Amino acid sequence: MSAPLPLYGHADVRRSLARASRQDDLPGSLLIHGPPGVGKQSLGLWLARLLNCEAPGDQGPCDACTPCRLANGLQHPDIHWFFPVPRPRVSGGPEKLADALEEARAAELAARRADPYRPTAPGEPVGLYLAQVQTIRRLAAARPAMGRRKVFLIGDAELLVPQESSPEAANALLKVLEEPPPATTFILTAADPEGLLPTIRSRLLPIRLRPLPEGEVARFLVEQRGVAEPAARLTARLAQGSIGRALGFLPAGDEPGPLEAIRQQARALLDAAAQTSPLPRLAAAHALPATGARGAFTDLLDSLTLWIRDLAAASAGAQTLVVNADALDFLQRLARVLPNPAANAPAAIRAIDEARALARTNTNPQLTLAWLLNSLHRILSRPHPQD
Repeated sequence: MSAPLPLYGHADVRRSLARASRQDDLPGSLLIHGPPGVGKQSLGLWLARLLNCEAPGDQGPCDACTPCRLANGLQHPDIHWFFPVPRPRVSGGPEKLADALEEARAAELAARRADPYRPTAPGEPVGLYLAQVQTIRRLAAARPAMGRRKVFLIGDAELLVPQESSPEAANALLKVLEEPPPATTFILTAADPEGLLPTIRSRLLPIRLRPLPEGEVARFLVEQRGVAEPAARLTARLAQGSIGRALGFLPAGDEPGPLEAIRQQARALLDAAAQTSPLPRLAAAHALPATGARGAFTDLLDSLTLWIRDLAAASAGAQTLVVNADALDFLQRLARVLPNPAANAPAAIRAIDEARALARTNTNPQLTLAWLLNSLHRILSRPHPQD
């Protein structure tokens, strides 16, 4: 059994949930939504613990009773945590797939017991599949094993509709949400609640989590990862209120974290777009893999958007708004070279949005990036903004 994980931020939401639980006024199906990495699933686990705690208080679960200790170790028999996993390569029908998915979930749960704080970073495609939802329905039909309630936490629930656009998993979950078994609570989390079927959203009480204050993220990094305070403050600023993103910026051994690598790559793209010669732009586009994770390319475009915004802020003298605060000298140098970056920034961001739309198709990412960098060069070189 494990000690309780400290929760950072969202104290007002926790107080409201504890009060509603104490007054037996908590609905059976909830949707916790907010930006990636702000603690949606951590809050869901906290609520699951609260609902099965033997001595809950005004501030939440006691963290001392047997149900709390089991829940803290992700071993409570009535708390079921589901999340997207890569689709296993198995043959032999639905039962084989369901078994393989449960094995993948068990392996990931073991990894989360060992290190519960997970970075928000690009990776291989994952999903929540019909076989997993059928497992949820089977477990929901059983009586609680030891607690007062069965609790199902379904993380990243917008991935209930897999990439092949098949709604079977979402529709299967809808059936159990329409007629939930007694003594059962469903907690879904989503960064993009619009990705859920409207019929599912209509059956859930929405709870919105906002980005954490930079100070809370920095405190987490100091207390849980031993990061020195100056580096923690910079990382918290880069993470923009997300502990999950902050972890993605931390180094992994001798290598930069995945989000830090993307940030530096996006900085290089901005630098290439600002150059007079087309060679840096061609080299940058050629260096991008022709195939790979679509999400990683989208993350690169998101980071490039932030660099453009920072460039506009630096050129306008609004240094306090710059997120990439360690690169202020670089941004100010570009602002001196380019004719009107603050006024041209909106058009540059629209070009990135067009590239993002292309990324959702089968367009070669190298060609997309080559077009984007040339477009950014033309836009940022304009002496006067144009529509």
